[in-house]
Amino acid sequence: METSEPAGLPPEVTKIQAGYTFEEPAIDLGVLMENDAPVRQVRVRIPLSMLNRHGLVAGATGTGKTKTLQVLTEALSNAGVPVFAADMKGDLSGLAAPGQPSEKLLARTQKIGQDWQPQGSPVEFYSLGRGDVGVPLRASVSSFGPILLAKVLGLNKTQESSLGLIFHYADTAGLPLLDLADLRSVLTYLTSDEGKGELKGIGGLSSTTVGVILRSLITLADQGADEFFGEPEFDTADLMRTTADGRGVISLLELPSLASQPVLFSTFLMWLLADLFADLPEVGDVDKPKLVFFFDEAHLLFNGASEAFLTAITQTVRLIRSKGVGIFFVTQTPKDVPDDVLAQLGSRVQHQLRAHTPNDAKALKQTVATFPSSHYDLAETLQSLGIGEAIVTVMDPDGAPTPVAWTRMLAPQSLMAAIPPDDLRPGIAQSSMMTKYGQAIDRDSAYEMLTRKLEAGAQAAEQDRLAQEAAKQQAEYAKQQAAAATQAEKDRIAAEKQAAKARADAERQAARDRAEAERQAKAQEREAARQRKQAGNMIGSVLRSGVAREIVRGIFGNARRR
Repeated sequence: METSEPAGLPPEVTKIQAGYTFEEPAIDLGVLMENDAPVRQVRVRIPLSMLNRHGLVAGATGTGKTKTLQVLTEALSNAGVPVFAADMKGDLSGLAAPGQPSEKLLARTQKIGQDWQPQGSPVEFYSLGRGDVGVPLRASVSSFGPILLAKVLGLNKTQESSLGLIFHYADTAGLPLLDLADLRSVLTYLTSDEGKGELKGIGGLSSTTVGVILRSLITLADQGADEFFGEPEFDTADLMRTTADGRGVISLLELPSLASQPVLFSTFLMWLLADLFADLPEVGDVDKPKLVFFFDEAHLLFNGASEAFLTAITQTVRLIRSKGVGIFFVTQTPKDVPDDVLAQLGSRVQHQLRAHTPNDAKALKQTVATFPSSHYDLAETLQSLGIGEAIVTVMDPDGAPTPVAWTRMLAPQSLMAAIPPDDLRPGIAQSSMMTKYGQAIDRDSAYEMLTRKLEAGAQAAEQDRLAQEAAKQQAEYAKQQAAAATQAEKDRIAAEKQAAKARADAERQAARDRAEAERQAKAQEREAARQRKQAGNMIGSVLRSGVAREIVRGIFGNARRR
């Protein structure tokens, strides 16, 4: 930027100039405005060493926030600082190409003393999951964690706590949660006949809550989140790359479909920060940040956030600066950011605000209260700012706020328009990041493990059923055999009884026959005796009559008959 020595500057302007004069490296934001005219020799800057004290870029739609984001990103890259930013409408893709000069642009830059030269920056394009444009970014469900996932699913406090219990169960049971199918399989298992016993063992977890979470997961999957959760998981260290010539690589997350996944987008950015916080070492104060993170549409992150989620954000923002990471929230008004977070943002770039409604007026009043005292009537000034102008205050190298400065922002040197996706795809396809993350991996995890377990359980149940059926058939056969044996015994006994009866009958009949024979023999004997007796009697009679006659003849001398 061209400068000149100050000449007869008002005291307020001199004070502001002194407040933004630093001996250490700094990046230019723009020049001071005084009486509706730029003061070319008073540059408004921010020290590189103070960028990890975080910041806020705010303003109504169409007031120049995106261009300010572009200017900051270019300057940081040129200073060797890697940058991450979300590209909501595709406008930031122009960072990869040199700007196109125009009379209007050159007139503006000359007026503020900007030595404008068209210049593109090194840009890596990413997308959530398998997007249309960009290297796919993925994260495992386990890495995402229950608090962030509960935010995405829209769970209440009780359901969030229950989700934490499910994650704990999966960790304890050795079930990796890599994608949504893994988490769904765990939930399905816990509500099945096979797993309901384990569900009872997880304190405070009801089957009703599990059902709610399961339905929320199905809805999330229907929105395309299945493409995001999985592997290979993105290594956040890849956000902190520089080129061979020392420029910081700008990582742009392309989000043309933000409308369908606003909560997933904002929560994913929070996951990136949490992962960076977990992985990066403590470095304390540094000459320049390792990474500057622009959190666009910040209101999406905080809307409906649970207490645990807000606590996690606040802690991350407070502590991550000691790891060399700066965060800039980009939104419409400071009231979109919770007070505990807002209090930690050392730099403010506030574009025009409008106060058309009572809510707007309230937001304006709250915004004014976030700035140090100054000679400006900020309530009026904030409404009268032109496009590309902002009220700025940053932290100086001593950690004190700089004077409030009405600033005309620099113009981006890169293309201030979106690059067509078809022009981006060839470079993305050849990127080393595409080689690393382009192909999804589906390794053995909870889904496969539980599927095998359920299949084994089903096989065991089938084997048990078959064994029970065989045992039943064996028992029936044994019963039939026993019945047959019993019947055979009964038949044997009956036959023996019948045989004994027959023998007895035969013996009785034989006895009767013998008795009858004896009786008949006796009768015959008696009859024979009778007949013999009768015969004897007759013979005796005959004899007696012959003897008599003999005797008589003998007495009377008669002769005997012959």
